[in-house]
Amino acid sequence: MRASRLLSLLLLLQARERMTARELAAELEVSVRTVYRDVESLSAAGVPVYADRGPDGGYRLLNGYRTRLTGLTATEAESLTLSALPGPASQLGLGDVLAAELKLMAALPPDLRTRASRIRERFHLDAPGWFRTPDEVPHLHAIADAVWNQRRIEVLYRRWRHPQQVTRLLEPLGVVLKAGSWYLIAHPAPGDPPDDHTDDTTAHAPRTYRVSRVLTLRALPGHFDRPHGFDLATFWAAYAERFEADAYREHATVKLSPDGLTRSQILLPPTMARAALDTATPPGPDGWVHATLPIESVRHAHVEFLKLGADVEVIDPPDLRDMIAATARALTARYTPDGN
Repeated sequence: MRASRLLSLLLLLQARERMTARELAAELEVSVRTVYRDVESLSAAGVPVYADRGPDGGYRLLNGYRTRLTGLTATEAESLTLSALPGPASQLGLGDVLAAELKLMAALPPDLRTRASRIRERFHLDAPGWFRTPDEVPHLHAIADAVWNQRRIEVLYRRWRHPQQVTRLLEPLGVVLKAGSWYLIAHPAPGDPPDDHTDDTTAHAPRTYRVSRVLTLRALPGHFDRPHGFDLATFWAAYAERFEADAYREHATVKLSPDGLTRSQILLPPTMARAALDTATPPGPDGWVHATLPIESVRHAHVEFLKLGADVEVIDPPDLRDMIAATARALTARYTPDGN
């Protein structure tokens, strides 16, 4: 552990040329006193580390000194594709992103190193969505290992329909992080029981499983061959498009006030929000517009449209209009003083 930290300290100085003890402590997540001890150890080992005094001081390496320990291991090189997502990289078990990034930065020429540092300073990717607790994914590491090593797995999976718990034999093809949730894309393995909701045309097609619903996992012996030409990004794009189309099979016609149209972009799900803008008619004399929005169901739309309060009026379907009207009457009764 300490050897790794000493190497990281050395690479930090090589990549950034000069750093204070506090900056090094913050990067390495240790105390300033530990940094002092580590610098002494490097000096004792013959590494030319010097301390500059004054307000602009800090530790630096002797000009021209460069360590040869900048070669990336295979695991570190693989982890660089997720260097902007250290949390997910750690969950997947793809190695130490910090060490890989430091080694890469140390090996870059000064002009490219400056450009890379500027990008990191100005662009940051935060994958999880707002106001939600991340999924518990205790089996993600094992799934990622099975994907990487092309190992079949047996999982006990919890789904929505009956029976809720089913055993699946899978050939994992990839994992996807979508809005803070992990998904496994896998082929049914030989011997996997047929799903009662699939037909012959889809029985052997890749399926999508939410990783947080994997209850148990067992790696199986042997390896499988990935299907030729399978592209994870292409599959996921098509799956997401189908999922959205299947989810929003019905439509509602509504009137929206100017405030309602604006607030719909914040309060409604993205698919409904886009449709509100795309289908909005020119405003009438009162400023209201008509729009046709896709909905999952009457019950789901009832909840969504209530977010807009009196800034939306449902025109069609009639049962949705009646449901919202009944809720409005119940609210009026609830907030009207007794006897009035």
